[in-house]
Amino acid sequence: MDKETERSPSPTGKLSPEMDRNPSPPPRDSADGEEGDGEDLDAIGETVYSKHWLFSTLTRLINMVTEHLEGGSEGEMQLPDDDEEDLCRVWDMAMDKDVAGFLQEFKATDILLGVIAKSRCPRLTEICVGILGNIACFPETCLTLSQNEDLGAVLLLLLGDTDPPTILETSRLLLTCVSQKDVCSLWLQRIRQQTSVFSNLCFIMCSSTNTDLLEKVGELIDKLFDLDEELMKSWITAQHSEEKEEEDGGEKRLDMPSCLLEAAKQLRSDSPTGLEVYLHAFQLLTTIDEDVQTFAAPDGPGKAVWDFVSDVVCEDLCQPDDLPVVLHEQKSVLVQAFAVLQALYGCQDQWRNRSDASLPLIGTVLRVLQYHSESKTNDTNTEDTKDEQLQTLVEITTEFLADICTQIPKETVADLIKEGYLTEKTSLTAAHSLVPNYKAAFQHLQSMLSETDPRLADIVRKQLPV
Repeated sequence: MDKETERSPSPTGKLSPEMDRNPSPPPRDSADGEEGDGEDLDAIGETVYSKHWLFSTLTRLINMVTEHLEGGSEGEMQLPDDDEEDLCRVWDMAMDKDVAGFLQEFKATDILLGVIAKSRCPRLTEICVGILGNIACFPETCLTLSQNEDLGAVLLLLLGDTDPPTILETSRLLLTCVSQKDVCSLWLQRIRQQTSVFSNLCFIMCSSTNTDLLEKVGELIDKLFDLDEELMKSWITAQHSEEKEEEDGGEKRLDMPSCLLEAAKQLRSDSPTGLEVYLHAFQLLTTIDEDVQTFAAPDGPGKAVWDFVSDVVCEDLCQPDDLPVVLHEQKSVLVQAFAVLQALYGCQDQWRNRSDASLPLIGTVLRVLQYHSESKTNDTNTEDTKDEQLQTLVEITTEFLADICTQIPKETVADLIKEGYLTEKTSLTAAHSLVPNYKAAFQHLQSMLSETDPRLADIVRKQLPV
């Protein structure tokens, strides 16, 4: 099953330490102990789950919420342990296609929507959204669920909830829905119309420290950007106002790239997978000319993103003493990182000298190409030539190197040689990479080499007399 439609079990202790959760009961259990034909008639589809037990549990849920409201209690509702156990069981049961279909026939969507709307218990709201998320994993039930306009409106508003587990399950449910082709256009239309979605997602990214939540929100935004270019364009220029005022008395304005960057920084050490999701979102942003200009503006987020991604590449992904095998392990995230850096490098005249790519970054570019060259030389099979992702990395890295070398000054070349980044081996690697498609960049690099280190330039010239 696709990552976007991954079914969710009821939460266990794996969530954040501050969020205590009772462990889920066994997902499969014969509820009432009935035997023979009666049990067969009571079973949901081909499962051993009991229709009667499910009816009674949902009915009890409705009565519980109604009694709390009718009791006039203003405080937060407490969910009894036994009821929580049973509802967690429903959550787990909903991972079964037959159960999900039965819940739809039983109008469980309307029941759960009613509970969510009236709930004064964060845990209860989380469980109800989680059940809906599992129901939505199947195309048929997702279609029925998505056609409920009231539910659609409530779920988008839940992104502004104060309970992180509830927002997490809401984000997972929305990601599941927009990932299904039959209903994604319906959800995209709702998201475009509901302006609070943008503000709430920005707030989550710039304020949350919950790794699971930041990962899921990142996946949701990345999917929305991938599906809807116009939405992406509108969000890149929109701004979110925080209620908190700055020292100068003005409102703090937050833009989407800055919020994405804040979340990526939070995930950098805790979640390489989450970081990769955010880098991919940045990669999508930099494929649109209007979005790139936003990054390039003097007061835009371009420099901050450049510095962060450069640091990730040099410090986290490709250390000088790494073995070439690291290139294979990190190729996916390196593709995204270098794609972002190349796009920003091409438009950074506004906020830094274009030739001012950091020496460690240029050294890393050379090292990636050298690793690839060595792996091709040492590998007796042709697996690398069939690895499309690796080939994409080499193409992007080579193009990035060509952009750098086209205008590289002799002072930078001299510093690269002095710091040990530009050696005989890496000079030849650069030359072999550039000559096929980027002769002008190679010739400029060779010219600068001739002025700074004639011996090294002569070695390159003898190998590639262009």
